[in-house]
Amino acid sequence: MSRIGKKPIPVPTGVNVTIEPEVVRVAGPRGDLSERKNRSIEVRQEGEELIVTRPTDRAEHRALHGLTRSLIANMVEGVTSGFQKRLEIQGVGYRAALRGTDLELSVGYSHTVVLKAPAGITFEVPTPTEVIVKGIDKQQVGQTAAEVRKVRPPEPYKGKGIRYEGEYVRRKVGKRA
Repeated sequence: MSRIGKKPIPVPTGVNVTIEPEVVRVAGPRGDLSERKNRSIEVRQEGEELIVTRPTDRAEHRALHGLTRSLIANMVEGVTSGFQKRLEIQGVGYRAALRGTDLELSVGYSHTVVLKAPAGITFEVPTPTEVIVKGIDKQQVGQTAAEVRKVRPPEPYKGKGIRYEGEYVRRKVGKRA
């Protein structure tokens, strides 16, 4: 049995879960999320918990069991506390700024790069070398953070670029005389 799949999902007060045959909807204080699920995977609410079960031990059901449980747990966490990714900018003259809701990056190009915030995502810039991507959908937060990092990924010779907080960049030795 899947260790992740058999764990019950605690549903905090203030979170409303609607279970349909192919869709699970979660509404909470931060917003609403919905996710499609396979018809064969059963999700039921027992008191303050959600239980995810599978019909058989076939490989496809085993694979969907843990996946469905993780997706629903992430939705519940997203509508209660939300998700965030922190990015660091390293390099001389490299900086970020907010222009309305858009993120403006000056990272060594001849022009500034402006990234529009997708629906449900907010950018924060506490310092010019730090960017925080916030939202209630875990997948969307991770995807947006990856797109910000993709503007100028960290390079191995000087370490300049945009990296996740705590990300290790393996450094290379440059030319030798």
